[in-house]
Amino acid sequence: MDHESIDQESTPRATEVLRAGAWPESEARDSVLVDFDDRFRRRRLYTGQGGLAFLLDLPEATVLREGDGLALATGGFVRVRAAPEPLVEITATNHEHFARIAWHLGNRHLPTQIDGERLLIRDDHVIVQMLEGLGAVVRKVSAPFDPEGGAYGQHNHDPGQRHGHHHHHGDHDHHHDHDHQH
Repeated sequence: MDHESIDQESTPRATEVLRAGAWPESEARDSVLVDFDDRFRRRRLYTGQGGLAFLLDLPEATVLREGDGLALATGGFVRVRAAPEPLVEITATNHEHFARIAWHLGNRHLPTQIDGERLLIRDDHVIVQMLEGLGAVVRKVSAPFDPEGGAYGQHNHDPGQRHGHHHHHGDHDHHHDHDHQH
């Protein structure tokens, strides 16, 4: 959508995020369907599925999760819906195997969703080959992606990051002294 063609003065502004279950869903005026990359924003113009154009205008970039409510300054809410994306479902033979696979993914700082007895990651042929080499069962699926936030907050959200080993540790502060072994 052309941001210049929208009159931002008359466009409703969403200025607060209320987590799923913490806002009155009966007051939803619309919903917005967004993929993972589009759910980490501070300021952006969206158009809801029902046609409501609104400006997300938050004090800082925030991860929007499935079911969150965006509070409109004019009243009402817009419900966040996580869009299905091409993902890889990973399952293991037992709990120890599952933990080993999860460790390898975490060691690469890959955004990973833990969903019961399966892990979900974005499709990446290099990582899929590694997982198959570890004996994991991998299957391509389409599902909403809602990865774990990480032990140090949301720093693992990097839309361009696919292999995890391309980022520089100087770009963020873990607030802890430790070394990474790659």
